[in-house]
Amino acid sequence: MVAIDLKLLKPVHISIPTVSTRLNKTDYWGAVKVRWGIGRNHYTVNPGLYKIGNPTTQSDVFVSANYKLSFDALRKNLHGFNAWILVIDTKGINVWCAASKGTFGTNNLSQSIKKVSLESIVKHRTIIVPQLGATGVSAHRTKELTGFRVVFGPVQAKDITAFIENGYKASPEMRKITFPIKERAKLIPVELTGGKYKLLLVAFLFFMFAGLDKSGFLFNKMLETFHFPIINVFTSFLVGVIAVPLLLPFVPVRSFAFKGALLNIIMLASFWATSTVPTLEIAAMAMISTSIASFTAMCFTGSSTYTSLSGVKKEMKWAIPLQITIAAIGFILFTVSKLI
Repeated sequence: MVAIDLKLLKPVHISIPTVSTRLNKTDYWGAVKVRWGIGRNHYTVNPGLYKIGNPTTQSDVFVSANYKLSFDALRKNLHGFNAWILVIDTKGINVWCAASKGTFGTNNLSQSIKKVSLESIVKHRTIIVPQLGATGVSAHRTKELTGFRVVFGPVQAKDITAFIENGYKASPEMRKITFPIKERAKLIPVELTGGKYKLLLVAFLFFMFAGLDKSGFLFNKMLETFHFPIINVFTSFLVGVIAVPLLLPFVPVRSFAFKGALLNIIMLASFWATSTVPTLEIAAMAMISTSIASFTAMCFTGSSTYTSLSGVKKEMKWAIPLQITIAAIGFILFTVSKLI
């Protein structure tokens, strides 16, 4: 057996990247692009451990998703601190959504802690997890698997300083999830861009069908009558993706499907009332556009504090078949209106 002098063995140093707490132009431009759905599925940071400032073995460990907007929100609010950030692989999904999908959960968090050998980097055994990740992370189970105690931080990253100054305790205000108009407005661009191709396809179909006549297809009729259905289609889409989120707390119904339908009827009522278009076509477009507004409004159910996962599933179960049925009847009536 060969004797080994342990003194000659050099310790293995793990290179941990340091990140700035100040966002640059590239970060802000990236945020703008992702809000408009550009590169949204690839807006990530590499999972692993990061340093803020010059952390020691006693410095706090904050946990984040690898969705860059989540990571940036955390690091910019750690300005002036020396801390560690443990980024877990959530497949580029934010903390709240990832917690519901299972990618920001107990097992993933525990595996990440072990992967970076966190127990050899810090002497304490506490990690600070975002409050919005609580639905996916079991504190006692994480302690059993890793030895690290989970402390849930505030809902908003901007409250981290106050949270620390308060002895790592969140006040009732820090635990409250709000959904003000500013936050609701941030969701609009991605919904606008996400539905643009479907919108153009529907608009093109109505542009073509506007030329239908009992004697065949008339190009002149198409040019003369396509305005009414096209305006209805575009307006109903905008009602669903803009008016509904902005007016969300003021629409006196709980269901998002009904919110979209109600606002669409209100928005287009005067237009329908003053139109010289045949009554049957008005009725047809009322049904079609209301279905469009109702469906697009439901896109916000998964990003709103007004809903729950079970509530969303329950609403979609009855709303989508109803929307399809009403839209189909409307399209039949629209076709008939052109042929009589």
